[in-house]
Amino acid sequence: MDNNAIFEERYRVIAIDEQNLILRGIRSGEVLTIKNADPENPLTAKDYPPGKLIALNDPSTDTHS
Repeated sequence: MDNNAIFEERYRVIAIDEQNLILRGIRSGEVLTIKNADPENPLTAKDYPPGKLIALNDPSTDTHS
């Protein structure tokens, strides 16, 4: 998978704990583990319920400052 393809894919949440979000690509089937960069704010199933569809954003193109 090229570096930009990760941001072109949609993902389904397959598991979550306070520090990890595990996703599976809808088209690719690729499984990703996203590590929580802010341990003071744990990830929750309320925010990322299993089965939820999400897309990833490229932080290098983020226009919010």
